[in-house]
Amino acid sequence: MASSRLIIGTRGSKLALWQANWVKRHIELRHPDVSVEIQIIKTKGDKILDVPLAKVGGKGLFVKEIEEALLAGSIDMAVHSMKDMPGDIPQGLCIAAIPKRENPQDVLISRDRIPLRDLKVGARIGTSSLRRAAQIRHIRPDIEIVSLRGNLDTRLKKLEDSDMDAIILAAAGVIRLGFNSRITEFLDETLLLPAAGQGALCIEIRSDDPEAAAVAAEMDHPQTRAVVLGERAFLYRLQGGCQTPIAAFGKIDGNVMTLQGVVASLDGAVIFKKVATGTPDTSEALGVWLAETLLSEGADKLLDELLTSSVS
Repeated sequence: MASSRLIIGTRGSKLALWQANWVKRHIELRHPDVSVEIQIIKTKGDKILDVPLAKVGGKGLFVKEIEEALLAGSIDMAVHSMKDMPGDIPQGLCIAAIPKRENPQDVLISRDRIPLRDLKVGARIGTSSLRRAAQIRHIRPDIEIVSLRGNLDTRLKKLEDSDMDAIILAAAGVIRLGFNSRITEFLDETLLLPAAGQGALCIEIRSDDPEAAAVAAEMDHPQTRAVVLGERAFLYRLQGGCQTPIAAFGKIDGNVMTLQGVVASLDGAVIFKKVATGTPDTSEALGVWLAETLLSEGADKLLDELLTSSVS
């Protein structure tokens, strides 16, 4: 790399800083002559903590300000959680790398280490995700969902200090911050389908920066990229965001990619779920096909209803 300085932009949470520092260390190991700095940027999603994400609205709640800094040239590289990334990437920017994915599942952390199916009738579970809430209500209609925002360590503390019985978090964040011992149960895809891109990082750069592109490419994991792009294509075709309970999860076994998709009603009473298979090199087309199939089977009406209710 010709340049001797590279600035990484990131949110300021412990998890975001863990992710940015992982990228920083990776670059420094391979380019010891490059000085890598981290710049913390506060996003809209970080500033509004007392309102559920679904009510805040808009796209890019956790990335917009970082992308603006990237476009302005005040940073050279952005590190995001992939599940925070909107489907549309601003002109002039690109996803330069998707490193190897951490565990993509959700986890249940309960007060008395009781698994989901054994929680008492009417148990209170904290989550800020409509996707998680809808799927949990489908499995356990008796569960009371409690809106829960904040960073990972904040949510863990709220479990201790409130009358909630359990909370649901992304496994990746819990593992990365070393809270593995707090996990009661891993919720596999048969119980709770993850968000598109969950567990993966997104390294974003300016499209006209070949030096940053070369550095980022060293961190790219082709299998993870194929799976995540398929999940994102599914989400993008459905125009899904934080106001809609949509989930997507892909796996690759040899030269076969399996992609599962879910569209659910807010109360979990109605769920459209389907599985598609193809090859990793057609992952995005597979995601689009899966989305269009669910739309043709009735998910279009459900999404229209969700959109109308969110506007009113």
